[in-house]
Amino acid sequence: MTNIDLTYAPWHKSSASSGNGNCVEVALMNAVVAVRDTKDRGGPALVLPASEWRSFLDGAKAGEFDLV
Repeated sequence: MTNIDLTYAPWHKSSASSGNGNCVEVALMNAVVAVRDTKDRGGPALVLPASEWRSFLDGAKAGEFDLV
């Protein structure tokens, strides 16, 4: 992905996250999705195409990443 300016990205944290800081924030922007660590908001963010984010969510909902 090319360098994307996340200065004004609309970051969101799940309402189900606990107050212990062990969560991620997601910014949905046009054709890309950015993901960052809540504890390191100034740090790096993973930026991927929205279609890849959808594939990840579908896999998570289907249990593809569950620990056995």
